[in-house]
Amino acid sequence: MRLLAPSDHVVVVGAGLAGWRSCEELRRHGFAGRLTLVGDESHPPYDRPPLSKQVMSGKWSLEHTTLATPERVDHAQVGLELSVAAVHLDVDATTVMLGDGRVVEGTHVVVATGARARRLPWHSDALFEVRTRDDAGRLAARLDQLGAGEVVAIIGAGFIGAEVATAVAARGLVPVVLEAEARPLLHVLGDTVSRWLEDLPAAAGIDLRTRQHVVGVEADPATGADAQVLFADGTRLAARAVVVGVGAQPNVEWLADSGLVIDNGVVVDVHQLCAQRVAAVGDVASFPWPGAGHVRIEHWQVATDHAGALARYWTLGEETPRLIPYFWSDQYGRKIQMLGHPRPDDDVTRVREAGPQQWLGLYSRDGVVTGVVGLSQPRALMLSKPLLEGATSLQDALRASPWT
Repeated sequence: MRLLAPSDHVVVVGAGLAGWRSCEELRRHGFAGRLTLVGDESHPPYDRPPLSKQVMSGKWSLEHTTLATPERVDHAQVGLELSVAAVHLDVDATTVMLGDGRVVEGTHVVVATGARARRLPWHSDALFEVRTRDDAGRLAARLDQLGAGEVVAIIGAGFIGAEVATAVAARGLVPVVLEAEARPLLHVLGDTVSRWLEDLPAAAGIDLRTRQHVVGVEADPATGADAQVLFADGTRLAARAVVVGVGAQPNVEWLADSGLVIDNGVVVDVHQLCAQRVAAVGDVASFPWPGAGHVRIEHWQVATDHAGALARYWTLGEETPRLIPYFWSDQYGRKIQMLGHPRPDDDVTRVREAGPQQWLGLYSRDGVVTGVVGLSQPRALMLSKPLLEGATSLQDALRASPWT
């Protein structure tokens, strides 16, 4: 059963990974109608993970991150509407109003507007984020101006903060990572795994400071271009640049009067649909998850999987097997990988120790495996993926030991 016909026009709003993959997947599964991709940035779709890794360390140019090259755009026959934001969606008419007053009329709409960096209420020319290509270009240009041994403060020791710290150190600069919690990733990976990872920064020579209560960032009065990080206890930290990595929030404001259900993102069903002819994918989508209601997961692989699942449903009417979320983070010289979507308070069992800072663990809840996490164990982790394809008991997982 095909839900799309050659006469249809699919308007994809959001020119990030999820939006671009939606276009590619629709074409790959046989959609022959018109495709329009709307994005508020001037750049064609690009890949974000390398921004905090290869680009920040100086190994890649920004151009290297481009996904939608002219050749790929031509091959996919996608009409690009860049440098213009969507400001309103008429769900019943499937039309999108743009910030310049134009209206794009479609028969189906994909909401792929993603998320933006969560901002702190301070302003300084020395304050940086790493979310967009322009963000990365601005920070990389600043780092290029600095000399060996100069300090770069990083507020937030999550995945972005750790990756930026790693890249900054690779440049010969001195990252100082400021984390409000007792340990990095405590509320993401849970108490046990955060303890397993807490020695990584020190082993890599990174200055990580926990339980830090930052109350402001001000321009350094001596230079104007540098910064002073202000703490609740009255102390200060001088830095040549300050990078903020404290999470992200979904871009849903433009949908406020659309009638769609908005609850930590755009609420969708198992087919990624939020209305009869409107879908949402990627970071902006709040989708059903067993035992947890709806969740929003900001992972590269989830965005890709959402796009593929929607394309198969709209073009072929096919149901998609249960999504198995996956993410990775290269930090402090190691690779952290996760399969599944466990809760931070799930139980964790270490099942493999392959050497110093090389291990694999299983998350479980009520005796059922909910996730697999590994440090520098990519093969063992992927061998364990079948444990998440159904309800596998922890005891059965331990007996099978697919990671060996």
